[in-house]
Amino acid sequence: MNVRSNSVFSPGTTSLAVATIAIALFCAAGPASATGNAARGQTLYKGCADCHAINENGVGPMHKGVVGRKAGSVAGYDYSPDLKNSGIVWTEENLDKWLTGPQAMVPETKMFFDVPDAQDRADIIAYLKEKAR
Repeated sequence: MNVRSNSVFSPGTTSLAVATIAIALFCAAGPASATGNAARGQTLYKGCADCHAINENGVGPMHKGVVGRKAGSVAGYDYSPDLKNSGIVWTEENLDKWLTGPQAMVPETKMFFDVPDAQDRADIIAYLKEKAR
């Protein structure tokens, strides 16, 4: 940032103001700030239906009981070895990371679809948490 010498803020005050704004933006935009809407998540989940279902395996594993479940543990589904051996437990935080970029979380996974919007991810997770018990 280039501050002109006749600015009403001194360089020290400007740095403090910028730091305060940055902290406020970080707190407001963090992943924990998105509250999920399960009803909207159910609608969004229809986009997952080409590969996933709540109660049965398909191209992807079923999602019944996914929140709190160990990754790679659904009987009858052929997981990639890396996901099966990842040790991941599907917490809300891990599901958010997964939906942000599954290949970044487990590079050799079969999952290739991501959900770039934080609110969409929160809504899908809320649906899975509420409806897929």
